[in-house]
Amino acid sequence: MASRSVGSVMSALSEAALQQQNPVSFFRSGACLRSRSVSTRVLTGVVQVPAPPARLVADWQRDISGQLALEAGDVESLSLPRSRSRWPDYRLCVQALSDWAEAFGLPPLLGNREVALMACRGARYHHDGLQYGANAFCNLFLSDEQGLDLHFPAIDLRIPLVRGTAVVFDTCQPHGVVRRGRSGFDAGDFPAESACDLVFLTWELPLEDPRVHSQLGIRLDVSADAGLLGAEPQVRIHGLRSRVCPASGQWQADE
Repeated sequence: MASRSVGSVMSALSEAALQQQNPVSFFRSGACLRSRSVSTRVLTGVVQVPAPPARLVADWQRDISGQLALEAGDVESLSLPRSRSRWPDYRLCVQALSDWAEAFGLPPLLGNREVALMACRGARYHHDGLQYGANAFCNLFLSDEQGLDLHFPAIDLRIPLVRGTAVVFDTCQPHGVVRRGRSGFDAGDFPAESACDLVFLTWELPLEDPRVHSQLGIRLDVSADAGLLGAEPQVRIHGLRSRVCPASGQWQADE
C-alpha cells in the first residue's frame, strides 16, 4: 500500500542542545561494549493500513484490562502469535511499513523476526538504551486517533499518533506518549475509564548495519572509554551515567 506521507525530521534546535549534552550510548556488541552517538533524527510518516478486525481489537482490550492490568504510563507486550491467527491483514500492514522503510534505504522488515506487538496507556518518558542500545526502533501504530502524541522533548518534536503512524528513531533518544498540548507526562491524563490505549508493532533495527546508522546519522565508536566500563550498557553525558526523568523527559545524572 502506498504511504500518504514520508519525512525525516531533525529539529534545528536539537543539534545545539545535543552538542551541549553530548550523550553517548555504550551498548553490548558480543562480549564487549561499543560506543556511539545518540541520533537527533527521526524518520516519520503515515502509511495506509487497514483497521484491525473488531474481534481482534476486542481481544486486545480484554488483555489490556485483564491480563496486563495496564496502568497510566505502562508499556507492555501483547501476544503476537495469537493476534496473527485472527488478523488476516497482518502481512499487508507489515508490507506497507516495509515499503515505507525501504524508501529511506532501511533493510526490509518482511522476515525480520525481531518484532513485537505492544500496548501502552500513554508512556512515561524514558529511553530504551539499557536493553536496546544496539538498535533503533521502527514502530507502526495501529490504533485510531485519540489525541495523543509521541513526544521527543530533547529535540522538541511531537508526532500525532493515528492509525498508520510510522516512526524510526534511536532507542536512546528520550521519548514518551502524552496528551496533545501537554509538556510533560501526567498519569491523570489517562484515567482507567477513558479510551486512551494504543497498540503498535515494533521492530528492532541493528545500528551496526550501515543502512541503519547512516540514515539516522549515528557515529560508531566515539569514545575510548567503552573498555573501561565493564560490560554494562549505559548512557553517559559529560562522563556521567545518565537517566531520563519520567515526568519531564529531561536527562538527569544517575550517579
